[in-house]
Amino acid sequence: MKEVKQVIVVRDDLKISRGKLAVQVAHASIIGYENADREIAEVWKKQGQKKIVLRVESLDELMKIKEKAEKMGLPTGVVVDSGLTEIPPNTVTAIVIGPDYAEKIDKITGSLQLLK
Repeated sequence: MKEVKQVIVVRDDLKISRGKLAVQVAHASIIGYENADREIAEVWKKQGQKKIVLRVESLDELMKIKEKAEKMGLPTGVVVDSGLTEIPPNTVTAIVIGPDYAEKIDKITGSLQLLK
C-alpha cells in the first residue's frame, strides 16, 4: 500500500510562540483532513495519520508552494489567524497539503526544511 501523509508548512518569519504555532498546525491538519479525498483520508487514518511540519521564510514562498500543490491536484488549505492573541487579524500562518500520497506531496515539499 502506498504511503499517505500530510504536510503542514508554516511561516517562520512570524516569530510566534510555540504554543501559538502548535494551534496553527492543529488547525491546518483538520482543514487538510476535511479537504481530502475520503478514501485517501481513510488510508491515512489507518496508517497512523503521518504529519510532517516544514517551514518557509515568507508569505510569498508559502503561497507559491500552495499554488504548485493545487496544480498537481493535491488537497490544500490555508490557516488564517483571527488575531485574538499574538498576531494581527487575517494573518496567514500556514498551509496544509494532504493527506495524499507521499510521492506526490514530496515533489512539492521535498526541498523544504523541517520546522525546528
